Amino acid sequence: MGNRFPARDRFADGAQFIDGRLRPGTSGRTHAVVDPATGDELLTYEMAGAADVDAAVAAALAAYPGWAGATPGERSDALRRFAAVLAERATEFAEAESLQCGKPIKLSTEFDVPGTIDNAAFFAGAARHLEGASAGEYSGDHTSYLRREPIGVVGSIAPWNYPLQMAAWKILPAVAAGNTIVLKPSELTPFTSLMFAQAAQEAGIPDGVINIVNGAGAEAGERLVGHPDVVMTSFTGSTAVGKRVAEIATATVKRLHLELGGKAPFLVFDDADLDAAVQGAVAGSLINTGQDCTAATRAYVQRPLYDAFVSAVAALMETVRLGDPFAPSTDMGPLISHAHRDRVAGIVDRARGYARVVTGGTAPDGAGLADGAYYRPTLVVDAAQDSEIVQSEIFGPVLVVLPFDSDDEGVRLANDTPYGLAASVWSRDVYRTGRATREIKAGCVWVNDHIPIISEMPHGGYKSSGYGKDMSAYSFEEYTQVKHVMYDNTAVARKDWHRTIFGDRL
Repeated sequence: MGNRFPARDRFADGAQFIDGRLRPGTSGRTHAVVDPATGDELLTYEMAGAADVDAAVAAALAAYPGWAGATPGERSDALRRFAAVLAERATEFAEAESLQCGKPIKLSTEFDVPGTIDNAAFFAGAARHLEGASAGEYSGDHTSYLRREPIGVVGSIAPWNYPLQMAAWKILPAVAAGNTIVLKPSELTPFTSLMFAQAAQEAGIPDGVINIVNGAGAEAGERLVGHPDVVMTSFTGSTAVGKRVAEIATATVKRLHLELGGKAPFLVFDDADLDAAVQGAVAGSLINTGQDCTAATRAYVQRPLYDAFVSAVAALMETVRLGDPFAPSTDMGPLISHAHRDRVAGIVDRARGYARVVTGGTAPDGAGLADGAYYRPTLVVDAAQDSEIVQSEIFGPVLVVLPFDSDDEGVRLANDTPYGLAASVWSRDVYRTGRATREIKAGCVWVNDHIPIISEMPHGGYKSSGYGKDMSAYSFEEYTQVKHVMYDNTAVARKDWHRTIFGDRL
């Protein structure tokens, strides 16, 4: 494994980070982390059970009064130091992320890690700007003001596709607002979440503020969501699992934030810059090997551009270089596992019965790739709107292209799935794009681009893609409680309104 990442040495003490130290899990079960590019085992660790979740929640609960009582400036300073530690260790984080996920090192280096550092820097500033309505005499006889307070212990669950960024998206707004947190990453990708918590400790964030438990969803995850001392759950993952999380959270009346599946439309009008749309479609559909809930998955192309778009996308996809994630020239790495690769392949293979695969649709058998969970960039056409490959989240490097005629039809088709996380619109006409951005039901709509995210703007969905926001100052709506405080200004003992309860007007 060379200098990629010494996982066994780094986590020799265990893969649970509770109250400031690594420790083994106590479930009695182990899990092997596998390099999806080679099939090699990287680390076998003891998984968390209910007792480990309880210990992590207890640590977070004990740390809460001190952290919640810190001033916004003190929390801001700690997060600023945290961002600096992350920047110092950027290379190590990128290597660990590429190793456990199989993503190209250039993606980890230029997207995942810098985005996480920027997110930490953003929330360092945002910690000092918890805003509310200004104080005022809204009733005439009273002064009202708002307090924005932390809510307590947060129990969050993150997915395997962007482990580092998802750890940041869950942890940073929670702790910036004064909460403490227990995060359960995917058991498939534990490394960078643990490193993230260790870096926070080095930056001076107190023990117990950030805790990480690595275990199975059915045991550790459900215990975390249902724990009586956890007051909020933030979950990112599939819509099916999100429904189960909601059931458990509802039973204990928890606050709930869900960022679920997506099936992003890529709407190309006939006056679009064709080359820009082709470049955007390939990049937007293949980022992170298509394992992105905002990835471009359904391209709707107005008929005058349809044939040229399909031809150009196929040609560009065939130039994408699959290979070792640590090779600087590699464009696309493997899927997260062989099981997931087989799931993606199964959807494409079933589509052959009703659609046409233009390019891709197979696992490569070239030297150095046969042992990994690789799948070629895949373009599918001639599918019906109601088919599985158009309606279901594939989470792989697969783009389906369908034609449309009128603008009305294009917008209607874009909205015609249960999901509403992201979309993009391609046109030179500001009125066309304006209409589409208003009418497409998605939490983010890009115009003449697809995928970019920024810390200052919120991320979250409509419909079956969930509710609530990650990133931006809007995320504080998830992690704070708004309290109305009202002072009487009259010093009058007998208020006029009392007569509605007893007595007559004085």
